[in-house]
Amino acid sequence: MKSKKSIIEIAVSTLKLESDAILNLLQHVNEDFVKIVDLILESKGRVIVTGIGKSAIIAQKIVATFNSTGTPAIFMHAADAVHGDLGMIQKDDIVMCLSKSGNTPEIKLLAPLLKQSGNVLIGMLGSLDSDLAKQADLILNTSVEKEACPHNLAPTTSTTAQLAMGDALAICLLEAREFNTEDFARYHPGGSLGKRLYLKAGDLALKNERPSISPSASVKDVIIEISKNRLGAVVVIADNNILGVITDGDIRRMLEKHTNIENITAADLMNSNPKQIDKNELALLALEVIKKNNITQLLVTENGHYYGMIHLHDLLQEGII
Repeated sequence: MKSKKSIIEIAVSTLKLESDAILNLLQHVNEDFVKIVDLILESKGRVIVTGIGKSAIIAQKIVATFNSTGTPAIFMHAADAVHGDLGMIQKDDIVMCLSKSGNTPEIKLLAPLLKQSGNVLIGMLGSLDSDLAKQADLILNTSVEKEACPHNLAPTTSTTAQLAMGDALAICLLEAREFNTEDFARYHPGGSLGKRLYLKAGDLALKNERPSISPSASVKDVIIEISKNRLGAVVVIADNNILGVITDGDIRRMLEKHTNIENITAADLMNSNPKQIDKNELALLALEVIKKNNITQLLVTENGHYYGMIHLHDLLQEGII
């Protein structure tokens, strides 16, 4: 068993080796890197990313990042490529092949086949003397001094370098395309991340009832309206204008102060300066308003008029929090 101290030392050593490997990539962001960015931007096809072993896993992640940031990409496993999957490559596609050694049997077989089809071949590799390096049109050098593995065998530092270089490429493409938050939301409509970028306060309000009451309503009527709509609050309205809001907390505080509530009306209970948000504002902004003011309900308006109400629980259910 390793001691606590040795475990920490191993972890720190691993992270240092991998961070040094990433820093070492700075010298390899060169003319070829720029050409690759320009080539992908000008391409009418997709980026086919391939590899084998751990490099194949990194290739899948690069494909996922490309697709989510506006660069169409497809993963092709190098072993499957020579058994039929080469058919997925179209004439305008660019192929990027990831390999540490650049000399694995599958890569050595695949590279010349890709060249025969006339597609541009990019090699993301760790050996400039490899077979892949000789076949590639452009190179992304991700060579590392050693793996974090003490036996220098398990791909660790090398795959970290591949991952980082892939991210650098994706972000350059993102910036060049002027890919913005609205674009990002369009590609991520189903997740909580996407919802943060497109879900509006009005979208949430539409899912709820619109609890309202007149300023002359009795305490009993206020309680009934709050309980009926299960939002913990009711809006006091006159002539379609918002006069205030009453929460269940306001009711409790009133009952602590008064024993005779017969003559108390909604106008006596309401907060005449309730927090509001326009229906077209992002739900994320609604969350900020709720957190900043330490409240659980927020009025939603349309052109200054009452549109609806959202509750903190609505934001929780949608994964905004």
